[in-house]
Amino acid sequence: MKVLVVDDSVAMRMIVKKMVKAAGFSADFIEAADGQLGLDKIKADSPDLVLCDWNMPNMSGIELLTALNDEGITVDFGFVTTESSDEMRTKAEGLGAKFLISKPFTKESVFDALKSFF
Repeated sequence: MKVLVVDDSVAMRMIVKKMVKAAGFSADFIEAADGQLGLDKIKADSPDLVLCDWNMPNMSGIELLTALNDEGITVDFGFVTTESSDEMRTKAEGLGAKFLISKPFTKESVFDALKSFF
């Protein structure tokens, strides 16, 4: 499985990849430092799953998800973010996000969110 991790923090991209592995999943990872670069990677690399932060420079995660919808690009997409209000969850789900994992996360929360994709 090819997984794109989109986050402006190099350290957080590393943590997300480690947590996916710790949850027992095997993946080939690609990375992007913001939503615009994520959109480019999605178009170029066709990942199976996108794990995306909400707040990033250049293009936020919600703007990335909106752009994917606008362009008719379908990919399993979920947020890994500190943003977890009911309003944000509703907005993400309304745009097609499959899940929202709140930071700080555990291997159990990652497993529960990702088990249906692997």
